[in-house]
Amino acid sequence: MADKLTVGVLGTGIMGAAMARNLVRAGHTVRVWNRTPAKAEPLAADGAQIAGTPAEAVRDADVVLTMLYDGPAVLEVMRKAVQGLRPGTVWAQSTTAGIESVGELAGFAREHRLVFFDAPVLGTREPAEAGQLTILAAGPEQGREAVTPVFDAVGARTLWTGEDGAAGSATRLKLVANSWVLAATNAAGEVLALAQALGVDPQSFLGLIAGGPLDMGYLHAKIALILENRLSPASFAVATAAKDARLIVEAGQQHGVRLDVAAAGADRLARAAAQGHADEDMAAAYYASFD
Repeated sequence: MADKLTVGVLGTGIMGAAMARNLVRAGHTVRVWNRTPAKAEPLAADGAQIAGTPAEAVRDADVVLTMLYDGPAVLEVMRKAVQGLRPGTVWAQSTTAGIESVGELAGFAREHRLVFFDAPVLGTREPAEAGQLTILAAGPEQGREAVTPVFDAVGARTLWTGEDGAAGSATRLKLVANSWVLAATNAAGEVLALAQALGVDPQSFLGLIAGGPLDMGYLHAKIALILENRLSPASFAVATAAKDARLIVEAGQQHGVRLDVAAAGADRLARAAAQGHADEDMAAAYYASFD
């Protein structure tokens, strides 16, 4: 497999656009498609080719990369791409899709003889733009020589979790990691809201825990976004976080685990979205503390 590939990127939101730019910078030929064309068009200035349809984006591609909203959206778009797909094409599925959807997407890959990789990523806008994502990947040894240059272009590290993408081991690890991220995000918003309600200077709280075992850089970062009104553009939007939270709660239910904090967090994110904060950074879950 040549070092320089043709990559079809389906989905150019916050993450997909950044990944496409890094693939171009690495010297790959990149064709991009997005349901809302205006979100894909700016990538032309970076050297990407803009496709009018999913099938056009994936035609003759060595690797197809999907970074869409959820599993059903991925399946819908890949069905539209069928005419451009060829047997043996490597498919890196990076959308956080949930365990059930991974099985459905892997089934689509088998039906069309694609080489399927379950490959969600850890990271938000800033690491995505810098090519510093962590890729969680599961898939066969056959095909890794094609997908590795793609992962190297968009990430700083690839953690292989298995050889069967259909088993969803990478997605399972992603859900566990996101459960922690979302719990920490919701906790940051709640502690700030409580401090303000009780007349406590938030900096007093942050100073109290500074340097100790309870301190966390992520907490400082999320509180700063709220206090400094820097919630847009989002690093990871409330609406997407709410979707991931639902997937986490569903995964727990399906495996006999009660995730009370995750369920409450999902409700907070949904409430913040309904209040008009859906497109802001997920730190805006803070606003769900107020009626």
